[in-house]
Amino acid sequence: MKEAALVAIAAAIGNFLQGWDNACIAGAIVYIVDELDLETTVEGLVVAMSLIGATLMTTCSGPISDSVGRRPMLIMSSVFYFLSGLVMLWSPNVYVLLAARLLDGFGIGLAVTLVPIYISETAPADIRGSLNTLPQFTGSAAMFLSYCMIFGMSLMSSPSWRVMLGVLSIPSLLYFALAVFYLPESPRWLVSKGRMLEAKQVLQKLRGREDVSGEMALLVEGLAVGGETSIEEYIIGPGGEFEEPTTDKDQIKLYGTEAGRSWVAKPVTGQSSLGLVSRQGTMVNQSMSLMDPLVTLFGSVHEKFPETTGSMRSTMFPNFGSMFSTAEPQGKNEEWDEESLQREGEGYASDGGASDDDLQNPLISRQTTSLEKDMPPPPSHGSILNMRRGSSILQGGNAGEAGGSTGIGGGWQLAWKWSEKEGEDGKKEGGFKRIYLHQEGVPGSRRGSILSITGGDVGAEGEFIQASALVSQPALYSKDLIDQHAVGPAMVHPSETASKGPIWAALLDPGIKRALIVGIAIQMLQQFSGINGVLYYTPQILEEAGVEVLLANLGLGTESCSFLISAITTLLMLPAIGVAMKLMDISGRRTLLLTTIPVLIASLVIFVIASFIDLGTVPDAIISTICVVLYFCTFVMGYGPVPNILCAEIFPTRVRGLCIAICALVFWICDIIVTYTLPVLLTSIGLEGIFTIYAIVCIISWVFIYLKVPETKSMPLEVITEFFAVGARQAAASKSE
Repeated sequence: MKEAALVAIAAAIGNFLQGWDNACIAGAIVYIVDELDLETTVEGLVVAMSLIGATLMTTCSGPISDSVGRRPMLIMSSVFYFLSGLVMLWSPNVYVLLAARLLDGFGIGLAVTLVPIYISETAPADIRGSLNTLPQFTGSAAMFLSYCMIFGMSLMSSPSWRVMLGVLSIPSLLYFALAVFYLPESPRWLVSKGRMLEAKQVLQKLRGREDVSGEMALLVEGLAVGGETSIEEYIIGPGGEFEEPTTDKDQIKLYGTEAGRSWVAKPVTGQSSLGLVSRQGTMVNQSMSLMDPLVTLFGSVHEKFPETTGSMRSTMFPNFGSMFSTAEPQGKNEEWDEESLQREGEGYASDGGASDDDLQNPLISRQTTSLEKDMPPPPSHGSILNMRRGSSILQGGNAGEAGGSTGIGGGWQLAWKWSEKEGEDGKKEGGFKRIYLHQEGVPGSRRGSILSITGGDVGAEGEFIQASALVSQPALYSKDLIDQHAVGPAMVHPSETASKGPIWAALLDPGIKRALIVGIAIQMLQQFSGINGVLYYTPQILEEAGVEVLLANLGLGTESCSFLISAITTLLMLPAIGVAMKLMDISGRRTLLLTTIPVLIASLVIFVIASFIDLGTVPDAIISTICVVLYFCTFVMGYGPVPNILCAEIFPTRVRGLCIAICALVFWICDIIVTYTLPVLLTSIGLEGIFTIYAIVCIISWVFIYLKVPETKSMPLEVITEFFAVGARQAAASKSE
């Protein structure tokens, strides 16, 4: 995954520039106020103007990125950064400075909105949280370097705030070069536009392997918005494990890579245990009437499923991860390679000769409506799934259900099933379903153990596992195709479903609405906890706290002391972020939030209490400094990176840019309110009153996260959005009851 990590690092330079600017304006504003003789309100406007620009840009960045792509918007961000740095270097008066800060805000808005999306869409599920913590790390590293520069300049006889701000243009050139010449386009965005060949090539580069068919299939399934999803449960074992596997209509047949080896999945009768947990709650929180069923549903996944690191395997069941492949040799990776139009004389018609239309996957194939023309002869029992290159349908047994499946990361598997039945007119009709599978509990053994499950006990004389499944309509098996009564699992090409713009009507989907509530609320609460206001005014806050007393023997001025303390504080934040990167995909996002927010509350409360107790100048300064440093370091471990990570994970591909733009708009509006009002609040209620407000907001945040925010670690993006859809419908059902 080295290439995916390098791409994430390159994209995170956009947040490096944001962090650099945050620290620069925090230091430069001291000298700007003196030189331009600014009033308090104008001082706040100079700082907040970049936030206004970010807000304006955010309103359109999401829909535009859904239309033109993520990469062009990152390039635009670097251009805005570069131009703003040049203008700030020149600024002759406050009006030009305000215009430059507005341009700077445009760059910040694009970077903050799109970098988390870009990293989430390019990173593997197992390390997505760690890579998406990189923007927090690069931003904090930039703040440290910037404060070091400002500290050095503060020792000069006449520090230049124009140089402080104008240096931004230098790293922005590196960002521009990387965005233009190195960063690839998001593979999920390419799939959403039907550009399958490009998406495949990007994935091969990011994953460092040729066979990316499983993830390509997952990306295509991620195009769906809405749809009815059910939770089911299966017992999966070798072919012949269950009685009469070829005549049981409730079985899904799975085939391994070894000739003659087959597997079957048998649905468990009764309510899925995962479904029961999602309705009733876990043992810990089942009595919490205010607990969102969505949180319980996600929590049940991590409670019930064993920890995995990428594939659903065990020493007892070693072939589970590979049993979902075809018998076709894998060396050539035929499943998603280009198909010649003349190959074997098959009837796969291209739309216009473009390379994307020559790309074929047996599971994502052209529409097939003729039984006589396209349905193959039924294979014999136990034979390998016949997936002949160039064929327009998935060919399987004529009894039961045929399926093909691929691993999609995070311990999940992607499968399809085809069920046949006779319609009212006597003709055969089918139902094509997509299944996300995850192993549940401990695999069975060969020693005749009994697996006890909801609905009955299943005896086992061989290998088997219990798996929970999310079953829904495939993204490319459209209603129009269903109405044509296609025979076999026919599917339209992704290019035929490519959206020309954001689907505004999709925002009314229950799952998306619920995700928006979570995203908007957590962004709002994060900002009102005061972090950006404290960051922007760190020197003034530390100066008011009396930290210059600690460095009095160094012979430094008050301003230089506050800059030095700020640099040390941001330096201490870096190892804290490193810990967060390590734990983000182990402990999880929700756990980090619930663990770190109480520390935030404690640091704020101690700061307020200490301010009312006179312990002496030096002890007061020490306590104040420790509280501020602890607040910063704890914040960047959880509440800093997690909201952006969550917002980049919980929305479907089709509307991800649009929904994140809405969340980011709320973020920037709240940021403006906090930043613009902080100087006024400092003069009215003082630092103690401000920190009291922040502590109250942190308490509210912890309660909201505990009740409403689910755990999304190590889950593919497409599975996360599916869970939101299921959870929203179950919450609505529970209310109606």
